[in-house]
Amino acid sequence: MESINKSEKQKKLINYIMIFLLFVVGIILIILPANFFDTGPPMCISVLLLEKECYGCGMTRAIQHLIHFEFDEAYHFNKLSFIVFPLTIYMIIWEFKKRLMIAKDKK
Repeated sequence: MESINKSEKQKKLINYIMIFLLFVVGIILIILPANFFDTGPPMCISVLLLEKECYGCGMTRAIQHLIHFEFDEAYHFNKLSFIVFPLTIYMIIWEFKKRLMIAKDKK
């Protein structure tokens, strides 16, 4: 019985940590300047090995510009970011709600 209680407490703690991390990452991305990721070498394996851009190339930079409402820059880096960004926001909200409901049920 006590081991079940420990397990439930650990799951509850993990859920609260995940909720905290979702907030912290969001706040950090908002605080960082829009051009924070614009410089530096490419990290895409397609560019490094094949010297050819894939559909995901520039997505991080585009999303960062979308967070700061710089739509022209975002379009320049990756046109698909206008589809990916709203889906990502939806998934973050869904995950937040799920984690919050799990944490509340374990009381």
